[in-house]
Amino acid sequence: MDDVGIEYQTVLGCPPVEFVHLAADLGCRAISMKASTGSYNPYNPYGYDDFSFVDDEGARRRMAAALKDRDVSISLAEGFVVLPGRNLTDDLASLDVMRELGATRANVVTLDADLARSFDQFAAFAEAAAGRGMQTTLEFAKSLTLTDLDTAVAAARHVGRDDFRLLIDTMHVVRSGSTAADLAALDASLFGYVQLCDAALEQQNEVYRDDSSDRAVPGEGELPLVEILLALPEWLPLGVEAPMRTRAAQGMSARECAGLAVEGARGVLAEVRAKRANPGQAR
Repeated sequence: MDDVGIEYQTVLGCPPVEFVHLAADLGCRAISMKASTGSYNPYNPYGYDDFSFVDDEGARRRMAAALKDRDVSISLAEGFVVLPGRNLTDDLASLDVMRELGATRANVVTLDADLARSFDQFAAFAEAAAGRGMQTTLEFAKSLTLTDLDTAVAAARHVGRDDFRLLIDTMHVVRSGSTAADLAALDASLFGYVQLCDAALEQQNEVYRDDSSDRAVPGEGELPLVEILLALPEWLPLGVEAPMRTRAAQGMSARECAGLAVEGARGVLAEVRAKRANPGQAR
């Protein structure tokens, strides 16, 4: 986990090409991205315009050029959501354009109350992604239908593919009741990606998703980030997902917020590396 990427949610709706430049300017070589703003949008306090790589070939070309020019890659394709009455494989155009832009991994979540159906949807999507040379990750959170680590593990075992793994968001894993010890007890091959942020241990807003869009700089909250990262394989790709709506409302730019998040993440990773180098201090 030497490199820090930046997740799309961190930059609060920033236009894609601008996001690429922002990441590169901060020394980050990876970002997460989605094919379009669509209906499952991040918090967008700056009023940025919607975009669609599926419908706008020009936007797709400009994004591809920016990624190449700035030596930035897409570490995670996001926005793939199981919804009641809708199949994940109905939206393969979005998967195709993200693969065209170089993404080698796609993330899925579910808002369908039918978990059995969701599990089958994950399997169908993972097969479609694999056919495009992409891995799949699965995210869980209290705001989603799949709320906890145990259920996520059950989903991964149901799918039964080496290229279908869990995404660990540090806030979501702690808020769902799991610990670093719970993660360490699992087979390392189950994990595929880490989203790093900090937050209070307890939910702060009435609506959980409001907490999701207002997180703390890594290292400034209450989450046991070092312990969590020590429990996970050190080779996992890592993106900082720390949107800060309070700071945005106070006038801080997306670039300034992202800079704080990346700096904090690098500080946490430095502590993790120091403890890995001296195992006697790792507990």
